[in-house]
Parts: sequence; C-alpha cells; structure tokens
Amino acid sequence: MKHGDAGGFDFDPWARLRRFTPARIALGRAGDGLPTARLLEFQAAHALARDAVHQPFDADALADALAGHPVLTVRSRAPDRATYLQRLDLGRRLHPDDGLLLSGARCQGDGTGRTSYDAVIVLADGLSAHALQDHGAALVGELLGHLAGWDLAPLVMARQARVALGDDVAATLNAAMALVLIGERPGLTAADSIGAYLTFAPRPGLTRDADRNCVSNIRPDGYPPVPAAEMIAWLMGQARRLGLTGIGLKQDRPAALAGA
Repeated sequence: MKHGDAGGFDFDPWARLRRFTPARIALGRAGDGLPTARLLEFQAAHALARDAVHQPFDADALADALAGHPVLTVRSRAPDRATYLQRLDLGRRLHPDDGLLLSGARCQGDGTGRTSYDAVIVLADGLSAHALQDHGAALVGELLGHLAGWDLAPLVMARQARVALGDDVAATLNAAMALVLIGERPGLTAADSIGAYLTFAPRPGLTRDADRNCVSNIRPDGYPPVPAAEMIAWLMGQARRLGLTGIGLKQDRPAALAGA
C-alpha cells in the first residue's frame, strides 16, 4: 500500500507478484482502456515481434561467430520472405541447387572416405533470425562441447527455413539424426527464442510432430543456453541409444545429470 498524491491510498495487490514474471498481468485500466504506459509497452513489444519476423538472416555473421567449424549455407524453396510466410510447404523443402551442394560436400567428405554422419546441426532462421544472431553461436558452442566423439556433418545455415527442412538436409548428407535450431515464433514477451527440434532417422516428407523432440524457449531470460545444451546433448545420446525420437523418447533426464 502506498500513499496517493490526492491524500488517499493506492493498493496494488499484484505489484509484488509482477516482479517475478514478464507476463502481462493486472495491467489496470484508464476508463474503458489500458493505462497509457501499459499500452505503449504492448505496442513496443508488438513492434519487436514484427521486426523479428522480417529481419534478414545474416548467415555470414553467424558463421564468423562460429569460426573454426565448417559451415554450409542453404536455402529453402521459398524465394523470399513474403512467400515463406504464406507458403509453409516451400519452407520445408531444400532448394534443388543446394541439394546438389550438400551432395557434393558429402561425397567429398573429410578426406577419410566417410560419406555418412551421426548427426547434422541445422541453424535455421525460422520466424526469428534475431534469435539465432543473438544466441545461436553460444548455444552451438556449448552443445559441441558435449558431443565429443560424434561424427558430425558440417554445420548448415538455412535461410527461409521451417523445421522440416532439416529432414531434407539430413537425408542428403546421409545423417542419422537432424537437430534443427530455429528461431521460434515471436511472442509479446520474447522475440529472441530458439527452439531445438531433434529427429532420428529423418526423411523428406516427415511432418508429424510426434516423431520429434523439442526443447523450446532457449534464450538468456528463458531456458539459458548452457543447461539447454546439456538437455539437447542428453536427448541426442538417448535417441542414438534407443534408435528413436518423438513420443517414445521422454525428457526425464535423471536429476543427478541435470546439474545443480
């Protein structure tokens, strides 16, 4: 309770709870509308979400941040952002020319004659390239530290991409598993969230969510990259051991492995 300017008392029972969540709770009202400050906050958050959807994916800058790791850049069949937003099917399929690029990389291999991989990591712009630009390098760096001993394909950057594009990429590279790190649909409290989608035995045309595992809301103010990388690596290990992902692979990592 606090003393009001007019000599009365203002009591806001939600003020203490509001400190613990970015959710828009107990916004108050001014007549039949929102208070000006709350309305401006909403409009600013909406603008950030719109900007995140339309921000171009700077794959070169992200590749520079991942210096030391081989990187390939591909596109979906959506020729531009407007088409991508309207044609979900085109964002799920690899551009034919880039399919040839990946096939050539697989055949060239790493000089050992290897033409298959345990997994491929795809960094896709999705609906928030902003998320990948800000947190992608940190997440990949943490994740690779947990995957020592894995035969990993070169990292793949994907423009105008949906989750299922990873299936085309993995099938072309002959990878047993696809991990797609993608910018998630922006919300009004988070425009920079990464989703990690894991698929064992990926194949073109696989669209069932029941065949994938997802770790979502990866960002410093959500699921921070360090514990998120630990969870993803654990899921990848379990997927390889069991030979599956999706509803058959439960995210019930023992507490002893979950850190402090």
